[in-house]
Amino acid sequence: MANLQFSFSGKTALVTGGAQGIGLEIARRFLQSEAQVVIWDYSESSLEKAQATLSSYASRLSLDVVDVGSLESCSKASTRLSSPVDILVNNAGIVRDKSFKKMSEEDFDQVIRVNLKGVFNSTHALLEKFNPESQQRRIVNISSVVGLYGNFGQTNYAAAKAGVVGMTKTWAKELGRKGFCVNAIAPGFIKTQMTAGMPEEVLSAIEKNISRGRMGEVAEIANTVLFLASEEASYINGTVVTVDGGTAL
Repeated sequence: MANLQFSFSGKTALVTGGAQGIGLEIARRFLQSEAQVVIWDYSESSLEKAQATLSSYASRLSLDVVDVGSLESCSKASTRLSSPVDILVNNAGIVRDKSFKKMSEEDFDQVIRVNLKGVFNSTHALLEKFNPESQQRRIVNISSVVGLYGNFGQTNYAAAKAGVVGMTKTWAKELGRKGFCVNAIAPGFIKTQMTAGMPEEVLSAIEKNISRGRMGEVAEIANTVLFLASEEASYINGTVVTVDGGTAL
């Protein structure tokens, strides 16, 4: 899939959870579009792999070990930034799927800590680090269709992603007059390393419930992020863009 022809030259995009999966593709697309890119991720090994994968962009790429579930970790990382931020993509997330009856308090708390509180932490730590001279500041939060419709075995994940939608709409109201556009993307089922490990019969059943007849590609999410981060999307604020191929949950 070809990259959308946007230019982010002179701008800095920070992507949380950017060392693998959807986040890595988002980082790659920004680099291809001439942005400076900062990747925050908790996994040192994944960061090392990402650095190797994106080595041709080394002069415009920086990576840092950050636990978005910790405000202290985010705040310390924000002081290490070498330039102001223009675009923040809150992508970091984990899953701990179980039916509600079997879900432990730890399963619930871990997902809320990263997927919901992590969005608060990273944004709170970076808010004063945004470029003060820009009126095109962007926050793009990665939610999920399960946050809109629910999904069996994902009480924790659905609750966190629904919360991300609520924060997105609130921040759009609070920050819109300060030069920010704050939006969310709700991906459906996307081909990632995580979904690649699912049994074939499960994947087949998922695809039957998608009107496009297939799972999405990480590039299709990344391209949507680039659009929302662009100047062309300057009047889109507080919106949730569903990118799911027509999924019926």
